[in-house]
Amino acid sequence: MTGYQPGEQPQTQRIIKLNTNENPYPCSPVVVETIRRTAAESLRRYPDPMAEPFRRRAAEVLGIEPDWILCGNGSDDLLTIVTRALVGQGQLLRLPYPSYILYKTLAELQGARSEEVRFAPDWSVPDAFADGAEELRLVFLANPNSPSGTVVSPARVLELAERLPCPLLVDEAYVDFAEMNCLDLVARCERIIVSRSLSKSYALAGLRFGYLVAQPHLVEQFTKVKDSYNCDAVSIAAAAAALGDRAWLAENRAKILATRARLTERLRKLNFNVVDSQANFVWATHDSAAVRPIFERLRHEGIYIRYMNYAGWGDGLRVSVGTDPHIDRFLERLENNLP
Repeated sequence: MTGYQPGEQPQTQRIIKLNTNENPYPCSPVVVETIRRTAAESLRRYPDPMAEPFRRRAAEVLGIEPDWILCGNGSDDLLTIVTRALVGQGQLLRLPYPSYILYKTLAELQGARSEEVRFAPDWSVPDAFADGAEELRLVFLANPNSPSGTVVSPARVLELAERLPCPLLVDEAYVDFAEMNCLDLVARCERIIVSRSLSKSYALAGLRFGYLVAQPHLVEQFTKVKDSYNCDAVSIAAAAAALGDRAWLAENRAKILATRARLTERLRKLNFNVVDSQANFVWATHDSAAVRPIFERLRHEGIYIRYMNYAGWGDGLRVSVGTDPHIDRFLERLENNLP
């Protein structure tokens, strides 16, 4: 296997970094103070193995019970836990295409098979996504999707889940930037699992914390295969503080959505095809200009975006929403680098 290849993480401050969908703004001041206090007081002891302080806070915010929540070292940890629990060697895992490339790697780690079902040209999910197969054990659906930023409606997700013979994990890593979510579906259908991350909307990518919501009997089984202390004391306390600062989230979200709208409009004026995004990035393709040379020239100038090429689908540029000055600089250099 080749292994998952994350986006470039250059160790320099002299670049404009728009390639890994990080939040461009600092996290909540409440989180910073919580980290300082926790680091000073709690590092000599093991953390709570179930991250109970976060589960209690999340239960209050989300309106559910704590035993519906499982925490992880980023949402990728939770995807690994669910795959490990549900998919055995030789069994089948289904994923959409194009989408998050880690899903296929998780199947390979299990010695399992993966099956890709292509999105329709408008990024909707075809009926084949829910076709039954005796050996099918898990289906992933990134919602909003990456690289497109598009969403599948909750009604459509429920329809698909009710036709599937196995759990459907709805990966909502970018959901705080979207107009809809699937959290309420978990109580309506035991096959639906929702995972979320604090990396994007809460500006905590360096902290590594995520959580999933599933019916309690599933959480109980997933707990059996997670690492004993998969979340550290600092991340548990900081994540709980972040989730509680709703005012900070609303302000940060508003800034990113405003910049996303302006970025989309400018790219379209430059003759890029940009689908309407409900994430903190946009996906841009071009009918006549080759986009890889554009990516390479921008990289040489210290502006990092993500070039992605999907076999049988095509290539494009995924651009994270940055600060307004960074987006202005990117757009200026992009226009200068167009043929």
